[in-house]
Amino acid sequence: MDFTLVDVRSVGEFMGGNVTGSVNIPLDEIVAREEEVMGLKQPVVFCCASGNRSGKATDYFKSKGLECENGGGWMEGNQRVNG
Repeated sequence: MDFTLVDVRSVGEFMGGNVTGSVNIPLDEIVAREEEVMGLKQPVVFCCASGNRSGKATDYFKSKGLECENGGGWMEGNQRVNG
């Protein structure tokens, strides 16, 4: 993978199904874990259930200068990673 996939769904949602190799950082923890996110291999692709929460994370981190994008729903992220 030439990017880092960060799933911003809740831990429970993530445990119910996720993309192999993705990192779970729930949206409600994303600001507190900013330093961790900024240290990830870039670009960072955020995903969630539908693209709404990942869009919020993307907007926040773009404003911080992180090379990132909204990957939409995690199933789309799965297709991106696994073809």
